[in-house]
Amino acid sequence: MDRTEAEKLELQPTAADQRPADAPTVQYSLSGGIAGRLARLNISIAFTSYQSNLLYMLGALPNGGAHLHQSAMIKPMGLAGNGRRGLVLAAGFQIIEFANILKPHERINTTFDACFMPRTIHITGELDAHDVGVDGNGGIVFVNTRFNCLATVSPIHSFEMLWKPPFISSLVGEDRCHLNGLAMADGQAAYVTAVSRSDTIDGWRDRRGNGGIVIEVQTGRVVCEGLSMPHSPRLHRGELWILNAGTGELGVVVLPQDKTGMGHFEPRVFCPGFLRGLAFHGNLAFVGLSKPRHKRFEGLALDQALKDADSEPWCGIQVIDLEKNSCVDWLRIDGSVNELFDVHVVSGFTCPMTVSPSSPDAASLITCDTETPAACRLRKKSL
Repeated sequence: MDRTEAEKLELQPTAADQRPADAPTVQYSLSGGIAGRLARLNISIAFTSYQSNLLYMLGALPNGGAHLHQSAMIKPMGLAGNGRRGLVLAAGFQIIEFANILKPHERINTTFDACFMPRTIHITGELDAHDVGVDGNGGIVFVNTRFNCLATVSPIHSFEMLWKPPFISSLVGEDRCHLNGLAMADGQAAYVTAVSRSDTIDGWRDRRGNGGIVIEVQTGRVVCEGLSMPHSPRLHRGELWILNAGTGELGVVVLPQDKTGMGHFEPRVFCPGFLRGLAFHGNLAFVGLSKPRHKRFEGLALDQALKDADSEPWCGIQVIDLEKNSCVDWLRIDGSVNELFDVHVVSGFTCPMTVSPSSPDAASLITCDTETPAACRLRKKSL
């Protein structure tokens, strides 16, 4: 039986990422079973918050407790895996590629079984990049929200456009439809979400209630409409899942059977928050929740749904059992952090850490590819 009682979360930020003494207070609580679940599955949970400017790693300590590692990043948004040993992060005006520097038997501070170091940083300028993915050739694909397109990095320019919705008439730095979500399949961009079909600057803001759409990238067809600020499309076990953020619902898009039909959204689970960030592991969905932001996220169907459920909105992560359609574990954040953006399951590691490009650790942690003793491999043994 899953434990559901809350327990205190052990929070051990690295010295480089310590918050100022006068920083607003943040409280973390979590279900009693989440650390054990992560350990049994040999996974951890990475998530981002552009509000706190932190990349978080939630894992399980060797002694069985929970641990939350945090690294300072500039406006961290979309997060994706890059093979077994890497991560890609959209962060402010950068796309950052991380690599795990540890071998399977190595640990940092006898605790961390992975250490993701920033190895390649692409300077893109402020594109308001949202979701990010990696294609079959290892190339980066990201949602360039400011320019209403899918893009990749360029050795010369801020970006190279890969695709844009047919209803966007020109490549211009006006967030017209608020393209935000990306689903990858077989190494290619498969589906995207947008808040509207608008083709005028900021036009999406007037269509938050029911203007949301899902677009099939290969054909450019809208395959689902009438959504409320959809985010985080993901393909899992043959179904296209999305977060209908404006209603607080996790569900699937039932795709049309022919090339001219329109699919529909089938809600599966209500989560008490504005939903962004979705990842899967087996029969579990990891869903990111944010509190509705004043004006931007308010005035949606979510407001009434929360009243009907006699619930206050959450900020945190809920672990949903897709067979039971219910929450079985959770992490809750209260205080000054109210918004998350993306969630990613890190498979094969139970207690990973990341290093901020701007931290002293990025300069002092030196590794090399050699079979010399570990003491030579890890110049800095304690972070």
